[in-house]
Amino acid sequence: MAADKGPLHQFEISNLYEIKLEGIDISFTNSALSMILSILVATVIFYLGSGKNPNIPGRLQVLVEMSYDFVASMVRDNVGSGGKVFFPFIFTLFLFILFGNILGMVPYNFTYTSHIIVTFGLAGFIFLAVTLIGLAKHGMGFLKFFVPSGVPYALLPILIPIEVISYFVRPISLSLRLFANMMAGHTMLKVFASFIVLLGFLGGWAPLLLVVILTGFEIMIAVLQAYVFTILCCLYLNDALHLHH
Repeated sequence: MAADKGPLHQFEISNLYEIKLEGIDISFTNSALSMILSILVATVIFYLGSGKNPNIPGRLQVLVEMSYDFVASMVRDNVGSGGKVFFPFIFTLFLFILFGNILGMVPYNFTYTSHIIVTFGLAGFIFLAVTLIGLAKHGMGFLKFFVPSGVPYALLPILIPIEVISYFVRPISLSLRLFANMMAGHTMLKVFASFIVLLGFLGGWAPLLLVVILTGFEIMIAVLQAYVFTILCCLYLNDALHLHH
């Protein structure tokens, strides 16, 4: 029956536990469960991989330390020394997206990063936080961000609206990039997987091989999209702290 529901059925949010509060539906859904599982898995991995044996680190400890150093260098290179205070948030953001993408590859698990409401919620929060940080640090001088330096005054009436529009489009482009990649990849995998069942034992080996290859490619995309989302967050933060003009 599940195969008859089509490749988009995997993105359907369903209530696991009905909760009504003052007429508002705050039910516990499969998306919320997937988020909790991602947080728990990440917490367990980093707890078990914490530096308990600095002399002879295990594979899990090496993986944890590499991921920590990877994000730390990302913040240092793209935000600067002023970005140290934001490292906990950026590291958490990276892990939340990464584990959501990776665990979404597990059969019957829900990929919450394939929903625009989740990705836009993250991007919208980042956009608002970055804007407030820029205003707190520079005051009204933050508005200079929208005035390109070295540009003739005659062109400012044209360029300033372009800068403003491009700035406010940031959360839209940031959220759409992650959402579209995750949704397209999972849909493609479901479509080719359905060919395995349709073609049977004799003809199903070709789509099976393709699904295996696409799964590896999709895992690479999952990691890449977590990196892209996080590094763009760092670049936006750098703009707010230092102004790029």
